[in-house]
Amino acid sequence: MKKILITEKPSVAMEFAKALKINANRKNGYLESEEWIITWCVGHLVTMSYPEKYDEKLKQWRLDTLPFVPKDWKYEIIPQVANQFNIIQGLLQREDISEIYNAGDSGREGEYIQRLVLMMAKPNPKIKIKRVWIDSQTEEEILRGIREAKDASEYDSLADSAYLRAKEDYLIGINFSRLLSITQGRMVAKQVNEERTSIAIGRVMTCVLGMVVSREREIRNFVKTKYHKITGKFGKEQGSCEAEWKVNEKSIEYDSAKLYNETGFKEKEDAEEFINKIKDKVAVVTEIKKSKQKENPPLLFNLAEIQNECSKKFKIKPDETLAVIQELYEKKLVTYPRTDARVLSTAVAKEITKNLNGIAKGFRDEEIQKYINKMKEEKYATNLTKTKYVNDSKITDHYAIIPTGQGYENYEKLNQLQKDIYKIIVKRFLAIFYPPAEFNKINITINIENEIFTASQKVCIKQGYLEIARDNKEKEDSESSEEGNNFLNILNKGEEINILNLTTKEAETSPPTRYNSGSMILAMENAGKLIEDEELREQIKGAGIGTSATRAEIIKKLEKIKYIAINSKTQIITPTLKGEAIYDVVNKTMPDMLNPKLTASWEKGLDMVAKKEIQPNEFMTKLEAYINSKFDKLVIR
Repeated sequence: MKKILITEKPSVAMEFAKALKINANRKNGYLESEEWIITWCVGHLVTMSYPEKYDEKLKQWRLDTLPFVPKDWKYEIIPQVANQFNIIQGLLQREDISEIYNAGDSGREGEYIQRLVLMMAKPNPKIKIKRVWIDSQTEEEILRGIREAKDASEYDSLADSAYLRAKEDYLIGINFSRLLSITQGRMVAKQVNEERTSIAIGRVMTCVLGMVVSREREIRNFVKTKYHKITGKFGKEQGSCEAEWKVNEKSIEYDSAKLYNETGFKEKEDAEEFINKIKDKVAVVTEIKKSKQKENPPLLFNLAEIQNECSKKFKIKPDETLAVIQELYEKKLVTYPRTDARVLSTAVAKEITKNLNGIAKGFRDEEIQKYINKMKEEKYATNLTKTKYVNDSKITDHYAIIPTGQGYENYEKLNQLQKDIYKIIVKRFLAIFYPPAEFNKINITINIENEIFTASQKVCIKQGYLEIARDNKEKEDSESSEEGNNFLNILNKGEEINILNLTTKEAETSPPTRYNSGSMILAMENAGKLIEDEELREQIKGAGIGTSATRAEIIKKLEKIKYIAINSKTQIITPTLKGEAIYDVVNKTMPDMLNPKLTASWEKGLDMVAKKEIQPNEFMTKLEAYINSKFDKLVIR
């Protein structure tokens, strides 16, 4: 009898074969040895059937056939990959199969892909099905995953969540896209000068469009306001410093209508008049506050954070970043990329020296070796178990993205971008073993007859983790500022100081900034924070819109259907004319689709299904009720 193992793609199957020491020749769509058969999917092999497969009449978009909510769901094999499905089905139905190992991508989407295949292939129900769940593609981790594979039923709730996510996207997409296209399509077509327009609606996609358009309109409607600050130059023979004025309760301008805000005047003339009142007075240093500050290394990368980082550094889109890290994962260099966690598990933390030793021995990068050597020389602690970087409660499917310390035989085959992104991940990982950065901070208060001016200075006295975290430009800027005037340190409380100059400085209010492709990913991850209702915000804490696995694709789709545009040089996102027209239609008809509250609450519901906190039928009942309520409001029967 043989065991069959199904992976997510051919390249992953080869890694499993290597780990299991299977030297069999590759056959048509699978590998076979005396004990194992290894085969693979090629992405999705099965998909949900369109409405016309239920009834040919549903091919036409008509209001009297909506809403469409199937009771018995239909699925079909995707024609382009039918050959591979047939191979898998034939293998699964062989009489010499004793166990099936689902080794699909270790996440909700990977579970869904394989469950659909198993559902359609109909293997013998008596055959045991096990689930392989791994965090990297190193040989050690693959063998552990197979050895510790659990009964597939332990992942049933995750599968339920995956099926529901697909059904939700299907029902909202098909019903509301058809509804708005029928009722509003002509109007939008006129606005964008097209002959006809279909309106694409998506559970997450429409919400993201709403965020982009809302931000753009805030910027467009923003009116800059100029105001005038007061700055002073104060000094003695040993040097000078600049300080800024801020109104206080004892000031002659306290509660004055002339002020724009607490730091400036509406009119330049009033600011100059104020200067004339105090310029010949005596300035006294009335307060000196000195403190030491420590700044710890940041948490590790999750997918959203690394996508944002790469968008800033390399001006690439989130889907490009994901593609690179997926390649690094498949080459055994990093752990699983589609993760929301920024911490490690206790189990991984206990064996983290394996990763460090692997980097030290295998990664021939001069800069990285310098950091590793310093860790050894300074005897930096590698026990992370009681630090903020280890927290089992903040991990769902996978821990943070870290280097495995393996796979260096593949490193030279990488292109430059792949090498650069790998190095960023390594540096973020090494930084958590370094001590905090330390700063001396000094705040000075200068009083001119109850008019308060303040100056401050922050000087790095120990770089700590910043030695790794700062790039060369940041290090140069920091050294330049720290070599500057150290005048504040020689001042004493109660001493008089010369007023060298008092001037007005024009300032202006700033509009909000546009999203770029990286900051949009972070905004999607943290969308729950945009919800005004405090109780609801707390209730859906941790639920963003979309998932780490899907956010990049959502942005990519919005660009593909020309609802948004992304500047290739800056990665700045702006809505198109069509995108704004769609936004207006949705805002008029079903505005809650634009609100992160709705999307995040659905995401939270899916998470609750995965955690067995609610039953799948409860989620589905609420979803159907929501869709029916929308049609009751928007369609005249």
